[in-house]
Amino acid sequence: MSMSTSPYWWLSSGGQLLVQENAGWTMQGDAPLWNSWRVLYALSNPLDTDNGLHPQNVFRLISRSKWEDVRVEAQFKILKDNWSTSPNRNASNGLLLMGRYQDDETLYYAGLRVDGTAVIKKKYRGTYYTLAQKQEFAGTYIEGGHVSMLPHQSWVTLKSETRTNADGSVTIKLFMRREDGTWKKLLEAKDDGFGGVPAITKSGFVGLRTDFMDVSF
Repeated sequence: MSMSTSPYWWLSSGGQLLVQENAGWTMQGDAPLWNSWRVLYALSNPLDTDNGLHPQNVFRLISRSKWEDVRVEAQFKILKDNWSTSPNRNASNGLLLMGRYQDDETLYYAGLRVDGTAVIKKKYRGTYYTLAQKQEFAGTYIEGGHVSMLPHQSWVTLKSETRTNADGSVTIKLFMRREDGTWKKLLEAKDDGFGGVPAITKSGFVGLRTDFMDVSF
């Protein structure tokens, strides 16, 4: 994080965040043969990045400031899917907002998955716990197939809220903005020690996560 050239953000994975035309972009398309990020990811994570061809397959943008009770809002536009053969390309991939991020092993995230479901999850010391999930977009997801239930080439605006309650539990809410500008609450979950592990009550970083796709923000 200390090596980031931005005072606000740190790209922990994904190669580059490109900023142009009043938007942020993951790397787009195939990285050129001798691109430094292609070489680096070919060595460090060839499985998930198609031998370095698509560093953007594992995009993780993290704030450099910590927050406790916080609201995070972002617009996502999926431009292209990358149909990697990695076994980690699966139904859990999607457009996700992260909160209470302690490190890549302990955090909350909320968002939309490629199988068309909205989800709120806790990751605690590397283990995932699903706090809430429901179908939001119709369709049948085929594992390993070339299908995604999420909208493409149009903006999807998501908002998450994370708050610690008086009893020490944590409430996470997920919203999506309708075309008329109003918000629709997709999910709400209360973590009071779900899964037999503590709620994440410490302040943490916030961020954006996308998987196996080219995206603008």
